[in-house]
Amino acid sequence: MLLLLLGIVLLHVAALVLLLVSTIVSAWTVNPSTSSDLWQNCTTIFEQYTCGSADDGVWIQAVQALMILAVIFCFLSLFLFFCQLFTLQKGGRFFLTGAFQIFASLFVMSAAIIYTVMNNEWVPQTDSFGFSYILAWAAFPLALISGLIYVILRKRE
Repeated sequence: MLLLLLGIVLLHVAALVLLLVSTIVSAWTVNPSTSSDLWQNCTTIFEQYTCGSADDGVWIQAVQALMILAVIFCFLSLFLFFCQLFTLQKGGRFFLTGAFQIFASLFVMSAAIIYTVMNNEWVPQTDSFGFSYILAWAAFPLALISGLIYVILRKRE
């Protein structure tokens, strides 16, 4: 049972780390001279590295808000898991923890979908998606799977 709990916590922490990295790191779209993320656009011109704030469109603000909500809900879900681990009665299910984690996965999925759809309007065709964008998509199934595991999981002695 201890190994199962350790595996669930490691899965949850992995999803949380992926969410944090994909929200903070500047690599949602990249090319050899520029990189863009949710917060800023950086360029390299004649070996001079400069950064400016990201586009202030409504869609990028929605992506920012959804990614922040995903991180918050994932963190709260981990906190609720530890709280429920000590307060839940024997045989009880971790519904609240699972619901928060599933919401986190839906938030990151929605953010990545909005970014994918709206990316074509403001990013040149020479740019490609960066590793932070890929990490956001990787965090989605991890968070969803851990949320479903929490819903199924029963507390035992």
